[in-house]
Amino acid sequence: MIEARHLRVLRAVAATGSFSAAARELGCTQPAVSQQMKALEGAAGTPLLIRTGREMRLTEAGEALVRHAAGILAGLTAAEEEVAAIAGLRAGRVRLVSFPSGSSTLVPTALAEMRAAHPGTRASLVEAEPPRSVEMLRAGDCEIAVAFRYPQADAAAEAGPGWEDLVARPLLSDRLVVMVPREHRLAGAGTVGMAELAEEPWIAGCPRCRRHLVEVCESEGFTPRIDFATDDYPAVVGLVAAGLGVAVLPELALESVRAKGAVTLEVKPAVRREVVALTLPDLARVPAVAATLDRLERAARR
Repeated sequence: MIEARHLRVLRAVAATGSFSAAARELGCTQPAVSQQMKALEGAAGTPLLIRTGREMRLTEAGEALVRHAAGILAGLTAAEEEVAAIAGLRAGRVRLVSFPSGSSTLVPTALAEMRAAHPGTRASLVEAEPPRSVEMLRAGDCEIAVAFRYPQADAAAEAGPGWEDLVARPLLSDRLVVMVPREHRLAGAGTVGMAELAEEPWIAGCPRCRRHLVEVCESEGFTPRIDFATDDYPAVVGLVAAGLGVAVLPELALESVRAKGAVTLEVKPAVRREVVALTLPDLARVPAVAATLDRLERAARR
């Protein structure tokens, strides 16, 4: 294998015409130059220099290698500088995938802090619900997936493959609340048990949230009658406010939605979902990824 340090020696020998002059230019000894040239010729499998007395000239193979050496060493220098910039957070890229309520609350704060602290780094965001977001992470389509799961549910049924092979940074425990129309009979109750809503029409969210709603209701002795299903939280609030049903929403979603015409009630017993930032173990050591994870965690504490 041809090594970069050998190419630097070859260029010095070609430029100066002798081992001793090349040694002075490189700041090493003449025997060291001679040894490295022997190693390079061994790797190349052909002579690179012709020695005639004190004179030294390149063979055809040596001339070809010197021509390529300039570009190779320049590219290597550029790569070293780029890697140093990424390691020092002067450059780098982080692609995030997040579920909608996370991308409207946690992600903007974290990315704004990243841009202010490290303007050379670039960030992008696309939306996807788990388990799709976790699949994208494993497929290499992103560096960080902001995801959620319900601890009460069976992990295998909940999210397909587990998260054991991933680095999971806990962000927050997101409490679910019930939303009812302002004129609803329970609007002033403050708290509500799920069984009290057994006869109500329901508005459900994403498929995983819908499945979890059914599981919670069935654990309370009834199967919810789901009249409407939408992934859009403003649409859920609008349907509830219009008196078309009741819904369960995560508190995180309510931070970016006006609940006009609807009232939120605390669920007893409490129902929560775990919100985490996921990445691969190797990616967790990349400076830009690690810094973004820290800022997501900080955004969740606010």
